[in-house]
Parts: sequence; C-alpha cells; structure tokens
Amino acid sequence: MLTKRIIPCLDVRNRIVTKGIKFQNNVDLGDPVEMAVAYSDGGCDELVFYDITASAEGRGLDIGMVQEVAKAIRIPFAVGGGISSLDDMYAVLLAGAEKVSVNSLAVRNPDIIAEGSKQFGAQCIVLGMDPVRTDDSAFPSGYEITIRGFRERTGMDALEWAKRAEDLGVGEVVVNSVDADGMRTGYELNITGMIAEHTSVPVVASGGGGTPAHLAEVFTAAHADAAIIASMIHTGEYTIRQIKDDLVAAGIPIRRKW
Repeated sequence: MLTKRIIPCLDVRNRIVTKGIKFQNNVDLGDPVEMAVAYSDGGCDELVFYDITASAEGRGLDIGMVQEVAKAIRIPFAVGGGISSLDDMYAVLLAGAEKVSVNSLAVRNPDIIAEGSKQFGAQCIVLGMDPVRTDDSAFPSGYEITIRGFRERTGMDALEWAKRAEDLGVGEVVVNSVDADGMRTGYELNITGMIAEHTSVPVVASGGGGTPAHLAEVFTAAHADAAIIASMIHTGEYTIRQIKDDLVAAGIPIRRKW
C-alpha cells in the first residue's frame, strides 16, 4: 500500500506566511523560507506554497522566494498563484519547484493543463480547486467551483471539472473545501471521496484539518492520497512528528524519518 503524504500549506502574501478562515481575516505568521525549513526538518513529505493574492491582483508570483526555498530544503514542493502561462510554469520549475498548481488559470483556459502536461509531464501539473456546497440542481455533485480565493463563482460542477482535468492530463487534484477552510473541524469527506472514487489521479484533501484523527478519517473514509495541513501546525498545537505517530498508531501507512 502506498504511504499517505502529509503536506503543510504556506499561504503567502507579500513574502509573509498568513492564515485565515474561509479566505478571510488573515493573520500574519512568519517568513516562508524559515517555516519551510522547520517543517521540512520536522518530517513532512512535501510542501505547497500559494501566493493567495497574485491572481486577484493580476500579478506574477515571487520567483525569488521559490529559488530561496529550493536552496533551503530537500523535499518536493508545489507552487500556485499568479501563474498565467507555460512560461510562468517553466519559470517556477526552473526555480526549483517540483510541481505547479493551477486554479483560476485552468478554469479560464483548460487547455493550459494539457499544454503543461505535454511540455513538463503530468506529474508536474496540479489542479487546485475550491468547491463550495450548493443546493442548486444545476450542480449534480452538490458543489460549485469557485476561483480567485472564493471571490467568483464559475457555474462549474466540481466533480465534472475534476474528471475533465484528468482527461486533459492533470497529475494530481487538490480539493480545498471553501466551507471547511480554516475551521479545523475536519475535512470535507463527501466531495473529496467523490473525486477520489471517480478519478484515477492522486487526490489531496485540503481545508479543515484540526487533529490527527481528521487526517486518519480523510485517508480511510474518503480515500485521499495526501492531506494538506496548516492551522494545526502553524499554531504549534501539533508537530508533524506527533501527527505521523498518531496516524501510524491508527494503522495509516505513513513515511517516518525517525
């Protein structure tokens, strides 16, 4: 059985890691490079960095930061936010990232997934999606895709979008629940499990992790391949080692360095 991955998420704004609830009321936390080193040394499997205002502000992401992170750590990391072209993808990968995450760009130009997959390999292209629950019958899955940090609804069904992205050649899907983001009450099992069941690419759960039990639940009940964590470690309430030890005790296959 493949081991499950633990991926700290660092939301970055103006070169500072920040965290909010449902994309609002953000609190600044620290330097992204220093935090990346701490989490890497602490035993995480990968990292992901999101420039949370780049797309909304219509600017590119901070390539200098990507280069600094690549020099400081020796584990894979993904970067998203502010990517608008194949050239931007190339710049991010050249700077040292292993993966590029596209969200708003992919919704506006789905062909970028196919182009990126062909140019750099499917393993480099990650689809980030921000689904929100809806009772509207126009959305068979019960979830609508939003973009621009939940600022804009798209009229796209979440499951149909994930399946289309797979057909286009995406290598991984990150399901970031808008409803659960920052709440620390557990991951959104329904849509995460739905996408894991109906696609064959790795699915990463994001939004809502508050305890090791939440990770165990999303791994077993929703069959997620990886889980993104943020608040539960940013606050110091848990360490990555504590989380992994608890998951091993629960019978979850986890890679440990100790």
